[in-house]
Amino acid sequence: MNVHRLELVSLSLFSLIARSGSISKGAALAHLAVGAASKRIADLEAAVGVALFERHSRGIVLTAAGSALLQHAQRILKDVDVLSADLSDYAAGVVGVVRLAANTSAITQFLPTEIAAFAAENPQIRIELEEQNSDQIALAVVDGRADFGILAGGTPVLGLQTMPYRRDRLVLVVPERHPLAKRRSISLGEAIDYDFVSLSQTTSLAGLLDTAATSLGKRLKVRIRVRSFDAMCMMVAANLGVAVLPAAAVRPHLRSMGLREIALSDDWSHRELLICARDLNALPKPARLFVNHLAGAAV
Repeated sequence: MNVHRLELVSLSLFSLIARSGSISKGAALAHLAVGAASKRIADLEAAVGVALFERHSRGIVLTAAGSALLQHAQRILKDVDVLSADLSDYAAGVVGVVRLAANTSAITQFLPTEIAAFAAENPQIRIELEEQNSDQIALAVVDGRADFGILAGGTPVLGLQTMPYRRDRLVLVVPERHPLAKRRSISLGEAIDYDFVSLSQTTSLAGLLDTAATSLGKRLKVRIRVRSFDAMCMMVAANLGVAVLPAAAVRPHLRSMGLREIALSDDWSHRELLICARDLNALPKPARLFVNHLAGAAV
């Protein structure tokens, strides 16, 4: 078999025929005449040295070799699409892409303004941001799906390098007519008997609260779990429970939703956010520039 004789056009045609179950339908999808499509498939079979289809009166069926080639062809064509997208970025003046995975706390409190400032100074670099839970962020960086990540301190980092990013302060959020609303400071132990609104159990914030409650010999009475800080605030405003949230995330909603924030006296209420990477010194240049920008903004 001579793999150098394989052509992208023929692989694309082969994939279309395999999915449609017909040479004529595949040819139409590829905007080719049926005769030209048949010739390309025959040349492809000659190049790989084995039949790819079984011909029947009702259409065609992939052989075992054809099924194997289809898997490889789809992967190759997907990689070509990614290559095309990347090159189109360069043609449009984009010289790099930074893939960043970050948790909700970082995205809600810090990243929007910092990404905007970096983009204004570096319009040729595109930032691709994906929101994930902290434990999934570490996996994304390890697997190479993200250049670097921002996650909560205390998250298992699987051997990744880390550096400090920001600190956030957690507060208790209650409705303005709640019995605790006039308190300026409180510990979790003093509020733990109330119903709580929380994030998913897989998030670092929910895990932190569960650990803190366990240390008190109690469990949080979680009435509702939602997916975002905004949703938590809306549930608290509807008198469905109290919540622990980053102060900067809840502050924009205090007046509009009739909420009160109460400082938490517990040591764990001051959290550290970390930047993590497989090797901070070996990051691609665009990612390294962005990490330096984030480190400078945090000073």
